[in-house]
Amino acid sequence: MTTTATATTEAITAENVLRLFPEVNTSLATTARADDNDLEGYDEEQIRLMDEVCIVLDENDNPIGSASKKVCHLMKNIDRGLLHRAFSVFLFDSNGRLLLQQRADEKITFPGWFTPFPALTIYFVITFSIPMLRIPAQGMWTNTCCSHPLGVPGETGAEIHAAVQGVRRAAQRKLNHELGIKPVQVPLEKFDFLTRIHYKAPSDGKWGEHEIDYILFIRADVDLDVNPNEAQDTRYVTAEELKVMFKDDKLTFTPWFKLICESMLFKWWEHLDEGLDKYKGETQIRRM
Repeated sequence: MTTTATATTEAITAENVLRLFPEVNTSLATTARADDNDLEGYDEEQIRLMDEVCIVLDENDNPIGSASKKVCHLMKNIDRGLLHRAFSVFLFDSNGRLLLQQRADEKITFPGWFTPFPALTIYFVITFSIPMLRIPAQGMWTNTCCSHPLGVPGETGAEIHAAVQGVRRAAQRKLNHELGIKPVQVPLEKFDFLTRIHYKAPSDGKWGEHEIDYILFIRADVDLDVNPNEAQDTRYVTAEELKVMFKDDKLTFTPWFKLICESMLFKWWEHLDEGLDKYKGETQIRRM
């Protein structure tokens, strides 16, 4: 008859977990879910996504911490300098047309409605508890996909090469999430990194963006299975068709998309078939 000795293990508690397992991040376990008054009345799925962890940066794109998507997008934090990493994907088909998406009404930042006089409205909300006025509008058009690498292994990176690889992985993940594009149709090596832009833009007085945004180009013919909680429409356009859209007063566009288009996009687009290499891998951050 043989016996097997059972090792005695120390019970894991909040007091000893870091001593036993230094790799464990205890902050997430004690962080309240983003269900406070800031998010009251918004779509439940979009509220859940506000718990995702973004990469907090200094002005030179060096990671210095992490914070929830909610914390990073509140204007009260942005106005105090809080900055995070993002990416913008421009997907072109084999005919050179750019895939656009129209953001869903459920989005918390830059959705299909707008708030007039945001600072004044926020004042009345705080002082008199009057609900924020939301005026329906056509959903904002933007580039193929805009989102954030998360503060998780594989999507972070301090040096530029690692950071680019991180945003490529994040781009592949979000193209699938938002537009149903399978990763096999957008392999990591097909994403071309062009440059980074640093910009700040308010959304409605409460929410906004303050990002160092990595610009990625990819040429691919893809199948779409659009997530209606993320996008309400998609459209392939030529450069000339996009310019016509910009002249239509009934259409609205995200601020980062307008910035990129007005400063760089059409020049890059002209060289999509030949000569794009000279615009790839820019190391300087463009301050917009």
